[in-house]
Amino acid sequence: MVMLPILPTISTAFIVISAIFIAIGWVLIAKGNIVAHKRVMIAGAVSALTFFIIYLSRTIFVGNTSFGGPDDIKIYYTLFLIFHIILATTGGIFGIVTLVLAFKRNITKHRKLGPITSVIWFFTAITGVAVYLLLYVFYSGGETTSMLKAILGF
Repeated sequence: MVMLPILPTISTAFIVISAIFIAIGWVLIAKGNIVAHKRVMIAGAVSALTFFIIYLSRTIFVGNTSFGGPDDIKIYYTLFLIFHIILATTGGIFGIVTLVLAFKRNITKHRKLGPITSVIWFFTAITGVAVYLLLYVFYSGGETTSMLKAILGF
């Protein structure tokens, strides 16, 4: 039986949960249920924030795991990871802006940006799961080094 690393598994689960909440929020707003839409979208944002807190804490204190798969596909993994990081950063920024617009009741701009933000976030979640699968399920992860150890040498 293969044991999956607990923190990456939990953080990836939160990213999937956030995407599910966002999808539910889409359905709710399409049905005109504004109150439920707001609650579900906030739950999606909290789930994404929980992912980020776990990911950042793990990166600082435990470290990031290098790709442990075959060398001949490492470049493709790295390019895919860069694409995922760009998506995640863009999605996070768009998510914050979209939430601020909603809370400020700037609904016209929120309605225009919301669908774009959601699509970016869906792709972020999908690529995040793919990165997780490539690092921990399909291949054994490589070396893990904490940021503190890498920077300070301890």
